[in-house]
Amino acid sequence: MIFVVLEITKENFGSEVLNSKGPVLVDFWAPWCGPCRMLGPIVEEVGKEMEGKLKVAKCNVDDNQEIAGRFAIMSIPTLILFKDGHAVDTRVGAMPKERLKAWIKEKTGKTI
Repeated sequence: MIFVVLEITKENFGSEVLNSKGPVLVDFWAPWCGPCRMLGPIVEEVGKEMEGKLKVAKCNVDDNQEIAGRFAIMSIPTLILFKDGHAVDTRVGAMPKERLKAWIKEKTGKTI
């Protein structure tokens, strides 16, 4: 089975994030952003390792300015961790895989 990161749009944001049971990690990014391109593969790896425990999604801020504005995204990459439809924590900037995993564990209680 191939792991696929969910692409978030204004059409599916409510159903895939706000109405989702359990934790959802949303990576707010843009294709022109160097740190976003560094963090993207790390987010995908963690998503693959936590499949079934954590939903991972990406939201292109250029294409989805309404969603980015709703969460006051001022810098990218920005990661927002949602739990049962509520934003529980935010991190801005690229980070190593181990720090990302530790943050997810701290906020959700889920381990890889």
